[in-house]
Amino acid sequence: MAKITNCDELLANLPAYLDGEVSGELRSEVEAHLATCRNCRVVVNTANKTVELVRQLPSPVISQPAMERLYKRLDLDRDAQPDE
Repeated sequence: MAKITNCDELLANLPAYLDGEVSGELRSEVEAHLATCRNCRVVVNTANKTVELVRQLPSPVISQPAMERLYKRLDLDRDAQPDE
């Protein structure tokens, strides 16, 4: 179990923290660190805002020719393409 005693340890656990995939104890440690570290609060707030903004974007539309080039370049089976 990771202990949050400095900024590097917080950053190492940041993706799991943001995704809500940390234990209650680790969450408490992260939040205790955030209560005393302005720099880490800025990082966490910025990351949360970025995720929020990206989720608000519309799904990208990929043209059929671009999709075909992508599948060819990735050497994927064209039948595996998602339905439009």
